[in-house]
Amino acid sequence: MTSALTLKNVSRQFGETYAVDNVSLSIEPGQFVGVIGRSGAGKSTMLRLLNRLIDPTSGSITFGEVEVSTLKGKALRQWRRDCAMIFQQFNLVDRLDVLTNVLIGRLAEHGFLSSMTMNFTDEERAMAIRALDRLDLVPQALQRAGTLSGGQQQRVAIAKALVQKPRIMLADEPIASLDPANATLVMDGLRDINREDGITVLVNLHTLDTARAYCDRIIAMRQGRVFFDGTAAQLTDDVVRDIYGIEGLRDFNAAVTSTAVRSSVPA
Repeated sequence: MTSALTLKNVSRQFGETYAVDNVSLSIEPGQFVGVIGRSGAGKSTMLRLLNRLIDPTSGSITFGEVEVSTLKGKALRQWRRDCAMIFQQFNLVDRLDVLTNVLIGRLAEHGFLSSMTMNFTDEERAMAIRALDRLDLVPQALQRAGTLSGGQQQRVAIAKALVQKPRIMLADEPIASLDPANATLVMDGLRDINREDGITVLVNLHTLDTARAYCDRIIAMRQGRVFFDGTAAQLTDDVVRDIYGIEGLRDFNAAVTSTAVRSSVPA
């Protein structure tokens, strides 16, 4: 069964500030969606609302017939399995080897005792190896995660999300701290999973070129609201200026220059 992920009049308020302000969207199955906008525009908050790491102040989030915004207990844990989250800072256990870090993505399927002992089946270990193979990381399987480069760690995080067997992958600025070469490997990995597995991908991005190159659909946020929703071809220079403003566009260009400089530094 294929289901759309729908937000209807969703807001999230922190004190007097609306981080997300009356957002309505429908994400169709299998789409690769990029979310762009200035820092503080509400991009990360929106992804955390979708994963239910935080709750909406108002509005509803649904996936097909499931009311995501009211899930609790086991149903909420199952949703977080189905809607996997990838973070900018990798969210790995540095002292554990790569294979074990990937297997941690299977813990939602285990009971309490099995989770505490991290007792995984041979089938799960084979699943984890296959996920690492898809991301060209099998040689690093027994290496401590903390010894890997940033780009490798982010691909481990993607493999960890993949073994959850999700229906949706959310990636919050997954390439913000990476040089261009490693950023390309990470984005290629997400695109391949999207195309080969049909998994819906929503990714927050800080570079327009990346959004234009990879995303079927681009959503731009400004001051907590959806300011633009369309294709890369529709994201013209005039629209970009409206999204970022003159000051924001200057900051954006500075960030791109900084990223280009990092490309000469080993990850």
